[in-house]
Amino acid sequence: MSNKTSSGGSSSILKSVFAVSVMVVALIVSFIVYYKVLGASSNFNDDGKGHLEPVDVAKNAIGHWYATVYKGGFIVPVIMSMLIMVIAFSIERLLTITRAKGNGNMDNFLKKINVYLESQDLDGAIAQCDKQKGSIGNVIKAGLVAYKTVLNDNTMDKEQKLADIKKELEEATMLELPMLEKNLVIIATIASIATLMGLLGTVLGMIRAFSALAATGAPDASALSTGISEALINTAFGIGTSALAIILYNTFTSSIDALTYRIDEGGFTIAQNFDVHYRKSLKAAKQA
Repeated sequence: MSNKTSSGGSSSILKSVFAVSVMVVALIVSFIVYYKVLGASSNFNDDGKGHLEPVDVAKNAIGHWYATVYKGGFIVPVIMSMLIMVIAFSIERLLTITRAKGNGNMDNFLKKINVYLESQDLDGAIAQCDKQKGSIGNVIKAGLVAYKTVLNDNTMDKEQKLADIKKELEEATMLELPMLEKNLVIIATIASIATLMGLLGTVLGMIRAFSALAATGAPDASALSTGISEALINTAFGIGTSALAIILYNTFTSSIDALTYRIDEGGFTIAQNFDVHYRKSLKAAKQA
């Protein structure tokens, strides 16, 4: 048990380092892309009044859109970094959850375990868990090993044996579930923050737009357009990032819930089989 805890602690530290590293790299990459790619001088033309405007869309469509996004202001790379984080953590969660499901179909795995239990072939069931691997294989194996250990232990009664099996199943489940839920809170947080950052960009853009309108003399059309661009681009970017994060978060939580349900189903099957086997053994002993 201590080895499992130590291994779990080391894994948790590595995952925390990974999360921080992803955040830092995402911010650095976003600001580099913002200033070096979106803000490249080739994407702008001087309007003759000291203002840089996006190049003509007919001449350079990509450069025009790069420049338009660039004019969204400093909030753009912040939201961009959130988008990169969502994609990176989603890929990491996808790999983790896929690995947790094991090598084969989970429903078929549980059916095989049930067949082995019906024939009281515990070694065969444990070998099947080794083939399946993943979180579901680890938890079911822990329950089967406990089953095998207490089966011929005459120092415990039925309730004690059943409690020992359930305890092993619960401990194994508690070790596996945190690994599945790791970093999901980051995706959920981004789902909320991205929208707020988009709204912040909108407010800053509208402030700039109204400042242009309130200027002495004729309104500065360039400053006005910049303010409106900043408002609209940040809103669209923030809402898009938030929507993607929400979709991915719900997808992962649904997958984890399905996996947890099958783990519980497997644990219930083991406990139920032990109960039935114990009653049959007791009945056979009385008849003998």
